[in-house]
Amino acid sequence: MTESLPGALTRRSKQVAKRLIGYDSRNWLRIRQIEAFTAFLEADGRKSSDVIEVSPGWNRYWKTMCSNYTSVDFPDFDICKDRTDRQYSVVIADQVLEHVQRPLAAAQNIHAMTRPGGWAMVATPFLFRVHARPHDYNRWTPAGLKQVMVEGGFPEADIEVFGWGNKACAKAHIGGPVRAYGLWRDLSNDEEYPLMVWAFAHKPE
Repeated sequence: MTESLPGALTRRSKQVAKRLIGYDSRNWLRIRQIEAFTAFLEADGRKSSDVIEVSPGWNRYWKTMCSNYTSVDFPDFDICKDRTDRQYSVVIADQVLEHVQRPLAAAQNIHAMTRPGGWAMVATPFLFRVHARPHDYNRWTPAGLKQVMVEGGFPEADIEVFGWGNKACAKAHIGGPVRAYGLWRDLSNDEEYPLMVWAFAHKPE
């Protein structure tokens, strides 16, 4: 069904107004993780290296940023049992591990797909609603995610883990739309309430 001209003008006017007053449409719980991934890819020319993403199907962030980007789409590409024939300098699994049935097998395949000297970038929610795509199995604290990556084959000393969240963001996710946060959001971090966790894991040469 085609949108009417008045409807399109109204929608566009709302978008412009939101931008003018500083409305931010990004998902509140992912802002710090996206900033961290962006900074990591921009460092040392990683965004120009060969990057592969095991994607949940909405790979807009890293596809537009990385010039030598490839993706495989989960669940058709089942990271629990599938791996690529070649290795990459950067392997991204952003919002995927919570959906896999065998996360240790997935971490092992991520390790196998990472070139010696390369990196794996993994992010997954901790305090977040169930969202089956097609299933939702797992949640980890930062320490738990680190252990998954260690058991996947990455040396413990070569893994950095992070978490971000706070009570205000957690409350906003209970019973409401997950993106309608807009203005004056609290981006302080409370280590007892991580909503998002992520890891950078290095594979030694």
